[in-house]
Order: sequence, then C-alpha cells, then structure tokens
Amino acid sequence: MSLPALSRAQYRAARKLTTRKGRDEAGEFLAEGVQAVREALRRPDVVRAVLVDDPDRHAELLALADPDRCWQVHASDLEELSDAVTPQGIVAICREEHVGLDDVPDPRLVLICAQIRDPGNAGTVIRCADAFGADAVVFTKGSVDIHNGKTVRASVGSVFHLPVVVGVELADAVAWARSRGCEVLAAAGGGERLDDLADSGGLRGRIAWVMGNEAWGLPEADRALVDRVVGIPMWGLAESLNLSTAAAICLYTTAAEQRANRDRPASRTP
Repeated sequence: MSLPALSRAQYRAARKLTTRKGRDEAGEFLAEGVQAVREALRRPDVVRAVLVDDPDRHAELLALADPDRCWQVHASDLEELSDAVTPQGIVAICREEHVGLDDVPDPRLVLICAQIRDPGNAGTVIRCADAFGADAVVFTKGSVDIHNGKTVRASVGSVFHLPVVVGVELADAVAWARSRGCEVLAAAGGGERLDDLADSGGLRGRIAWVMGNEAWGLPEADRALVDRVVGIPMWGLAESLNLSTAAAICLYTTAAEQRANRDRPASRTP
C-alpha cells in the first residue's frame, strides 16, 4: 500500500501540536495509537489527517479514512509526535471541539472535575464517564489541557464519544447542573456513605458528581456549593482512593441505580 510522504512543512505544523500553545493556535490536537485513531475515525468530521509509518501494518484503519488525508511519515519522525513509551506508528490530527454547558441540554448524569491536574486521571475519568453512560464531563478552570497526548491516550478514544466542557468556574458548573434538575453531590471524605445513599433511593434522579483535585481534594468553600457530601466506604487498610477510581465507583453506582429505577414498575394506588 502506497501513501504520499508528508512534507517537512506539514510535519513542522504537526510537531507544534505537541505543545499547548501550538494546539491552541491551530485548534487541533494529536490522537496517537490504534484505538484512539479508530475512535476518531468514527467521527470523520473531526479528523484532519492520518499519519502512519507503515501503511500495510495499518491498512485496516486506513480503509476507514479519507484517502486524501492519509500520509506516510518516517518512523523516527512519527515517534517525535508521541509521548508514549511504545508508540504504535499511527497518529490522527483532529479538530478541537469547543462545547459549552448549554450544549448539554438534558443531563441525567454528569461528572464535574474541579482543577484536575493529572493528564492520566483526566483521560481515565473521561473513559469512565463514557463507559457508564454519563451525558458530559466538565473540567473547571485550572484543570489540565484535555487535548494533551497523555489525556487523549488515557481516554482510549472516549474523548470523541461524549461532550467535554472545559474552562468554566465551579460555581457556574454547579448552578448549571442544578438548573437542569440535578442534585449536586461531592465525592469526599466525611459525608454520607455512598451505599446508604443508594439504598435510600438517593441516586435515582438526575445527579451531578463533583470530584476535587488529586492533591488537596475539595476545599470547604467548594463543598459549600454542593447539595451533599458523599463518601465511599472502605473496609480495608487503604488510606484513600485514586481520583479516577473514586469517579468510576460513583458513576457506576449512580448509573446502576438510575437504570434500575427506569425498569421498576410504576406503583399502583390501591
């Protein structure tokens, strides 16, 4: 399989996308790896180009792409576009999508991330939100750039599946969720137990979960914004849970309760 070679000028433009400044200026980002590119190609409107080192190796994926947007790149040059330990030899250049809160009109389950700084955590919580059917993920001001390579890779393509809103104030995100009928819950220590809340039916309605920063959690001022503080009970000796693990537990428990509630027969008046 033969593809045209990427020009040096095109390659220099692609290299700029490895920095936040370059991404912001171009309105584009890089999705590296087989799974990320596959999911990007399900959204052909966002894919600007596909770059590969070995067209025959990636023939299956290239068959899904616009042939006029595919180029071959030397393996060493392609590795320069990736921060992965073991690059997979395929990268998509994608258009950034700018989504606002008003673009999510009818949310039932939302994850609000307050100043999440770790790119791996950010990508993983996007993946968890996608897996458990959340309607959107919101990252407040001060959070990591969701289009950096590690975040996109950690999302394993989920960044292309659901709305991801960035750069809003926490107070605005909470007010928006509440205006859409969501109860706003903060995942933090010292609150109600998650299992007790689920057993009492408290997770069956519209829910927005707020997750705090990896290092300092949710300050008291931020806790004051929410309706309830909820903790995940732990029976072992671990001191705490990783942010993305806590998000996964809260999202799964809520989604399961919401789905079960939809399946419950309506009560009858005697």
